[in-house]
Amino acid sequence: MTAGAGRSGSGADDQDWDDVASDVLKMVGKQVKLWRERAGLTQAELGRLIGYGEEQVSSVERGRRPPSPEFLDAADEALGAGGILSEFKEDVKRARLPKKVRDLAKLEAEAVELGAYCNHNIQGLLQTEEYTLALFRMRRPLMDEEEIERYVSARMTRQEIFKRWPAPILSFVQEEVTLRRPIGGKMVLRRQLERMLEIGQLRNVEIQVMPTDREDHAGMGGEFRLLEPKNGPKVGHVEIQRLSRVITDRKEVRTLEAQYGIIRAQALTPRESLAYIEKVLGET
Repeated sequence: MTAGAGRSGSGADDQDWDDVASDVLKMVGKQVKLWRERAGLTQAELGRLIGYGEEQVSSVERGRRPPSPEFLDAADEALGAGGILSEFKEDVKRARLPKKVRDLAKLEAEAVELGAYCNHNIQGLLQTEEYTLALFRMRRPLMDEEEIERYVSARMTRQEIFKRWPAPILSFVQEEVTLRRPIGGKMVLRRQLERMLEIGQLRNVEIQVMPTDREDHAGMGGEFRLLEPKNGPKVGHVEIQRLSRVITDRKEVRTLEAQYGIIRAQALTPRESLAYIEKVLGET
């Protein structure tokens, strides 16, 4: 069975978030506001206590911005909520994800092995928040700031995969051009390259670069991912424009596996790749 293609939001509507997710964020926001007012604090005062800006506290209370686990824990302690606010962390985590990536995020959360080939920008799990923000701000048609906030938050949430234990085996192949394209400006790109070097030092992560001058290239069909859940067969995932598709058909998955193996063989080795990323960073 192959999952159907999901539609990505354009910013013109809220199709990527269902009413239940929006209601969860509004409910959590009301709880934060209730406990803040009970403590006799303004939004600015609470923000100073927990290390966040007044605007961010306001956005959380209005249900516009999903609070991070750190926000909820800090607010719970500062407001003496006795664990009530912290208890919402799992609910918020699910609500932060747009519908089209919930299945993918679930697969990532359960994966013991993940491989990704990316050809036009840095792979989402490797992105810094600034880089992700720049990507969504350049989307056409334009997305409003609230929608962008939710997409960025969702992508950052998925990066918890790097903190899991037992640690999954993760590999990424990036086209050389993605290391040089200054999305968001040169300083954003510099911090992005530094982030990749940092992640590349993790024992369970291998990052490889596919040089532009390769005459043979098995990835000309576009980017994709392979994920192997702890209990279940390996699946693939492809995304293009506003279409997202999880692939479970064994024949299609085997084809992607073969492609990925050849792509990795054609790319620079992980050690060579980190040295190359350092070189590009020095030139940026």
